[in-house]
Amino acid sequence: MKRVTGIGGIFFKSEKSKEISDWYKKHLNIPTLKDGSTCFEWLDKENPKEIGYTVWSAFKNDTDYLDPSKSEFMVNYRVENLVELMKVLIEEGVEQCGKIE
Repeated sequence: MKRVTGIGGIFFKSEKSKEISDWYKKHLNIPTLKDGSTCFEWLDKENPKEIGYTVWSAFKNDTDYLDPSKSEFMVNYRVENLVELMKVLIEEGVEQCGKIE
């Protein structure tokens, strides 16, 4: 079983999340939605007809999106089969934090 196949999203907190998103839009031409996020589209190497997405988003400091973590950032990884991977990781002694959503 494959484990990590790519990056699904990069999320971080910022005191000035709107200004950060606007800066990236203005200077790096990264288009953003109203919520300040963007989705990068790409084609899957093994299945070039399948479009994949990587989300990038700046959140306000008071967001609960990253909970239960108290970290300032989160990287979501793409995996082939999350349920099966979690079984393997738990067998390897990895502690599951929160529930799968």
